Amino acid sequence: MVDRILQKRDRPDSATFVGSGLLEEIVHRASTDGAGRLVFDGELSPMQARNLERTTGLAVMDRTMLILEIFGRRAITNDGKLRVELAKMQYLGPHLIGKGIDLSRLGGGRGKRGGAGEMKLEMDRRVLRDNIVRLKRRITEIGERRAEQRKRRRTSNVPTISLVGYTNAGKSTLFNALTGSEVLAENLLFATLETTTRRAHLPGGRECVFIDTVGFIKDLPENLLDAFRATIEEIDGSHLLLHVVDASNPAFPRQIETVDRTLEELGFGEIPRIVVFNKSDLTDGEAILPMARERGGILVSALAPADVRRLAQAVEEKL
Repeated sequence: MVDRILQKRDRPDSATFVGSGLLEEIVHRASTDGAGRLVFDGELSPMQARNLERTTGLAVMDRTMLILEIFGRRAITNDGKLRVELAKMQYLGPHLIGKGIDLSRLGGGRGKRGGAGEMKLEMDRRVLRDNIVRLKRRITEIGERRAEQRKRRRTSNVPTISLVGYTNAGKSTLFNALTGSEVLAENLLFATLETTTRRAHLPGGRECVFIDTVGFIKDLPENLLDAFRATIEEIDGSHLLLHVVDASNPAFPRQIETVDRTLEELGFGEIPRIVVFNKSDLTDGEAILPMARERGGILVSALAPADVRRLAQAVEEKL
């Protein structure tokens, strides 16, 4: 990021999101700083996005577009890629229609259909609808297989422990430490986009299943809710949740509230949980300890083997 501009106003400008005076300043500063893209922390209408691109001559992204781009880079499995592609279709399609972009390439459609007199706009819309139907059908098939897998887990008498938490809280690092796995764990937003399941043994020898999940985020864009909900549904039937918190982030109290509220909305609020205040090596543990105790939580560093063993013992006791 080369620059950041904040404007306070009652409501976004209907044509350009920001006011005309600020827009002139943005164009000037973007030119001076050599910026190649503008990112708006809000949702732009197709008209606003087109007006901004035309006025500034720069590529324009809003909050949803940025998250979609990150999701697209993180998706690994076929299911994840399909869900990201569907979200792009549902959100980006209306933005692209009428701009001369071949939507059949965006979603792998079969190309243009209809008679020679059919207008390009209607053809684009038809390709978009066809691709959305195709993607939903494939995602439904994968969802049915996943539901069957969850059903088998519930009948196996092997306890399931799911790691949940705000994005970049260190869930995957902790998951690797608990299971001896090598799931991608980086200091990135949404480094883990999909759920990962591993069997492991607790200190007393009891077998269990750990599930690593996608990170939560405040104000998740509406277009991504279905993809997020379908992914997080993997925790359905879990015997225990490990709510992983980045204790080194000053905003962690608000992040805890976001995760708690989301779990309630998804119907998982009654699942027993342990709040794991992670990254204790990067913060003042004595300052965090009272809040951890108040929530019945535990203060750990996923990089400290002794802390991981202590957490595994707490999991065993809770089960």
